[in-house]
Amino acid sequence: MLDKPLRIAQISDLHIKPPGSLAYGRVDTAKALERCVEALNAFKPAPDLVVISGDLADTPTAEEYQYLKRLLAPLKLPFAGIPGNHDSRELMRAAFPSASYAFVSGPLNQKIEMGPLDLLLLDSSVHRKPHGELEGVTLEWLEKALATSSERPALLFLHHPPFKTGIWHMDRQNLFNATELALIVRRYPRVQLIATGHIHRATLTMFAGVPTTICPAPNHAVDLDLAELREPSFKVEPPAFHLHTWFPGDGFGTVVTHQVPIGAFDGPHPFFGPDGKLL
Repeated sequence: MLDKPLRIAQISDLHIKPPGSLAYGRVDTAKALERCVEALNAFKPAPDLVVISGDLADTPTAEEYQYLKRLLAPLKLPFAGIPGNHDSRELMRAAFPSASYAFVSGPLNQKIEMGPLDLLLLDSSVHRKPHGELEGVTLEWLEKALATSSERPALLFLHHPPFKTGIWHMDRQNLFNATELALIVRRYPRVQLIATGHIHRATLTMFAGVPTTICPAPNHAVDLDLAELREPSFKVEPPAFHLHTWFPGDGFGTVVTHQVPIGAFDGPHPFFGPDGKLL
């Protein structure tokens, strides 16, 4: 058993458009990704892997994926991505042909082994639809992948959350067959975390007995309109990514998730002076 932590940075919802274009006429998603890459490269200790949990491109077009590759080129860390509702499986497969996809066509599922830890990346995208659904072949693949071991902890990543957030216009486009996912997850206690995207804001709940998160975005956030007062809207809030750290230990170990803000902030400043006294 590996005796050191494993760190997986999660970024999500990049929405890269052609060079010079702004998302919704206002958000420079390319510049936001550049800042995100800088933050990931500077983080210590360096994450072992970056998972990009969907909506890598925006329209999507081949030009957007080529621009995305140029923007990701300075990233010094290995990465793996799964599609969101803004992505194209075919264009994404063509842009990243060396990824360890489970199938030669169809869903872009991936299994990544990191020492004693399994990462299972699930393609929840539905062609030209905003909602998510795990196809039958993906559910079968997930079941078989989880059945290969009763000892290795597993982390699941997908784009669409399998739960309601209270944001009305997003809840109608979440994972439509979450019940089928829950049935599988409950059969395999080695699942320690389900990490998603799509909502552009940090969220935490329990799903099928497992901690389940939504990753914030590096660019803009879906408006937290829990009172249903406005039309679907976004805000430009402080950007961030998630850092999931797996600590080895009894049983399947422990997973801890931190939200890491992107940008320059005042500090760090010491709590104690040279005399050892609290300042």
